[in-house]
Amino acid sequence: MADPRFFAKAGPFTLAELAHRCGAELAAGTDPAGVVVDVAPLDTAGPGQISFLDNKKYADAFSRSKAAACLLHPSMAGKAPAGMGLLLAPNPYRSYAQVAQLFYPQPVPEPWISPAAVVDPSAALGEGVRLEPGAVVGANARLGARCHIGPNAVIGAGVELGQDCMVGAGASLSHCIVGHRVNIYPGVRIGQDGFGFAMGPQGHLKVPQLGRVLIEDDVEIGANCTIDRGAGPDTVIGAGCKIDNLVQIGHNVQLGRGCVLVAQSGVSGSTRLGDLVAVGGQAGITGHLHIGAGARIGGQSGVMRDVAPGETVGGSPAVSMTQWLRQSAVLGQLTRKKGR
Repeated sequence: MADPRFFAKAGPFTLAELAHRCGAELAAGTDPAGVVVDVAPLDTAGPGQISFLDNKKYADAFSRSKAAACLLHPSMAGKAPAGMGLLLAPNPYRSYAQVAQLFYPQPVPEPWISPAAVVDPSAALGEGVRLEPGAVVGANARLGARCHIGPNAVIGAGVELGQDCMVGAGASLSHCIVGHRVNIYPGVRIGQDGFGFAMGPQGHLKVPQLGRVLIEDDVEIGANCTIDRGAGPDTVIGAGCKIDNLVQIGHNVQLGRGCVLVAQSGVSGSTRLGDLVAVGGQAGITGHLHIGAGARIGGQSGVMRDVAPGETVGGSPAVSMTQWLRQSAVLGQLTRKKGR
């Protein structure tokens, strides 16, 4: 059970309500009036709690679970313990996310302007904005309705945030336009100078970075990420992108819709990612490349060439995943032979 000091719980809900809200179907014999009061993992769930099964490796835990109900794929229904309510869904994990959001909805911040916040007189604050102690809102900045700015976060001059945005503690935003429902976690840096220099033996001359960062709707940016503003063209983060902690995005980078970048990955300047690209943890993508829509970059990969739409690559330098696995297998065989 989630710690009530940190999480406010809604409910209870009937199984019929949950099935309707998450697009699941009740299995034959499941009581639609059955009530659940919380979500829980399979191995700890008990009476009045609902869990989910999304991976066959947990089938044994499922068969022993004491959960009152479970979300699962129809193909696994035969392994259910007697008496468990079953909600059948083609994508149980997604359905579970919808159920968990019902029990633990994103809290709406209470409107409040802390006396310790600093707001420039020319800034515009939408209805229901909340500014925590130490928050700074610069000249001509605009905050949409119900934005929540955390302690010591800085919204720079001219920055615009859409409605229902959250900016975490200590984050700083400059030179950026942000859409609606964007979550920016603590320590994020957005809009700082891109790393642009005209290099030479007489010294490295800084190139003015004259672009912006454009962040579209429904984006999440994890803690301590850095997103540089463009050098002339804008840096663009497409709608629905999910960016994990400690990700670096260079100047002029453009992410399409729904890209996922996992922790400690980095994208160098002027590279473009198509829609729904997935980048694994600690992967690095060099500059001026094009990564096609739906491509997948394996963790710790070093990408030095364009990647075709839908292609999966791994290794450093990155090659097709099939080739990388073969290379790894051959290298393993060679090292084993050498050691004999």
